[in-house]
Amino acid sequence: MTEIGDVDGAASRANISAMRISVDIPNDQFAVLTRLAERDGVSRAALIRQAIADLLASEKRDALRDALTAAFGIRPDMEDGVAYQVRLRSEW
Repeated sequence: MTEIGDVDGAASRANISAMRISVDIPNDQFAVLTRLAERDGVSRAALIRQAIADLLASEKRDALRDALTAAFGIRPDMEDGVAYQVRLRSEW
């Protein structure tokens, strides 16, 4: 097991199995990543891990939002609530 460091460089409280990967990035992105790591006092790897964690969290939030949108609200076979009220009131 490899111990993964947090973004601030501190070791994680739990040992986490990790997979080493090789990624090619453009030189300009590498330079910015290096500057950010130096500014924040963390490794480039820690920044990349945090970026991946943020992306996955965003995907999870999007999936949850989509599921809630699909499950709640107007039924697809019914007309809009305001249109329904207007139609009913026009019968008065």
